[in-house]
Amino acid sequence: MWKFCMKKTLRVVVVMFLISFLSFAVIYFAPGDISSMYITPEMSKEQKANIMAELGLDKSMIEQYMSWAERAIHGDLGMSLSNKSSVWPQIQQRLPATILLMGCSMILSLLLAIPLGLWAGLKKNTWIDNLFSSLTYMGISIPSFWFGMLLIILFSSVLKLLPSSGMHTVGNVSAFDTFKHLILPCITLSIGHLAIYIRYIRANAIGQLSEEYVLTAEAKGDSQMKILFKHVLKNTLLPIITLMGMNLSSLVCGSFIVESVFGWPGVGTLAMTAINSRDYPIIMAYVMLSGFLLVLGNFLADLLYAFVDPRIKRGGVESGR
Repeated sequence: MWKFCMKKTLRVVVVMFLISFLSFAVIYFAPGDISSMYITPEMSKEQKANIMAELGLDKSMIEQYMSWAERAIHGDLGMSLSNKSSVWPQIQQRLPATILLMGCSMILSLLLAIPLGLWAGLKKNTWIDNLFSSLTYMGISIPSFWFGMLLIILFSSVLKLLPSSGMHTVGNVSAFDTFKHLILPCITLSIGHLAIYIRYIRANAIGQLSEEYVLTAEAKGDSQMKILFKHVLKNTLLPIITLMGMNLSSLVCGSFIVESVFGWPGVGTLAMTAINSRDYPIIMAYVMLSGFLLVLGNFLADLLYAFVDPRIKRGGVESGR
């Protein structure tokens, strides 16, 4: 198990290095010049040179990247170009809101997808299965920003049941008020993942229902509900663990869009503002945070899968020898 963990950890380090270097290179070669935000036409050549040296822009890309990476390892992600304050405290301030939105979205998706996916698999090729198939295709196809705007129009503008933006009502920081603000963005972020999970659980449930152990349980007189939730569910959820890790990237990207639509005060909203103002240090920090969450999700999924299925663990150890 220790060798398996070391192998996965080394892979995380390599992937994070590649993400950081490629992201830095894209920003470095992007149109525009960071120094233009500090340099004015009235400055002398000496003043311009001093500013370039102070910002480290007089060095090569490799030197700039090594300098940035060294600071980033120690927790220094640089200074924001727009507000001249440290980037990391701004990330820390908004990160809990993003984690809350992503976590609630994932929990909601799983709580709905498990029973609906099992039911669709049990009712294969019936009108119920066809209905779920149509709805899941719609859920996968609908753009999240469009669906979010539709929810705002319906539940905020027309029915006036739920708030349309923000995380709190001014002067009210109660948990119930936060919950009301969370409902619409959580549903919007969940809809695509819910559809994918239903399709995946349905397909796995259909495969498991034809296995011999299910036929044996039916012969013993076990009810359909007992077969589904005692036998089929366990074997169906194993592949979902890996799928959750793979879908974490779309969850991070989706939160970026959803936070912008609903004005949710998370890291995605901060990144959108940084993109509009070309605040490269914040953009780089957001890319690294997104990459880290993606890699961490896959890493934890691999460990959890290895824990519940020892064959994966043994295979990882043997291949690492």
